[in-house]
Amino acid sequence: MEGRALADGGVAGSSVEDGAVGYRGVTACHAVGISYRQLDYWARTGLVVPSVRDASGSGTQRLYSFRDLVVLKVVKRLLDAGVSLQNIRRAIETLRSRGVADLAGITLISDGTTVYECRSPEEVVDLLQGGQGVFGIAIGGAFKEIQGSLSHLPAEPAGELPVSVEDGPGAGDELAARRARRRAG
Repeated sequence: MEGRALADGGVAGSSVEDGAVGYRGVTACHAVGISYRQLDYWARTGLVVPSVRDASGSGTQRLYSFRDLVVLKVVKRLLDAGVSLQNIRRAIETLRSRGVADLAGITLISDGTTVYECRSPEEVVDLLQGGQGVFGIAIGGAFKEIQGSLSHLPAEPAGELPVSVEDGPGAGDELAARRARRRAG
């Protein structure tokens, strides 16, 4: 039974995310913003293989699931960020070797050279260095920690330093005080 198309791109009677709907290569290219040549190369080399239906000879069409399109978009964004296709491939192979079947559920971070997997707000793993752990510093978290620490510590007003009588009139800093003493001296 074939479902009818809905306005949001889904099909009645099936879920876009569950793989019951497939997208042809041309549609995938437009959705992701890549060329058909890139898509074909990535499928032939195993980088992103369509999970609904792979090509099985001349005249057959690959069908990509919604999740496949998400992975394709991530690969494109990593390429746009300057990560080499070789490093992207290594990162994805690392994830797959660890048994991660659903690449669309992973959060990846990149500095343009390497690719990191964000497992939680506290844990980030470098996928190109054998899963070596790295750390991130959440500035907002540090800000709140400092606020909490300072809430029970003394503070001073940030106004001008007090002028002592021996510094003389108009002497507001150490240099002015030395000049005044030298003149008086």
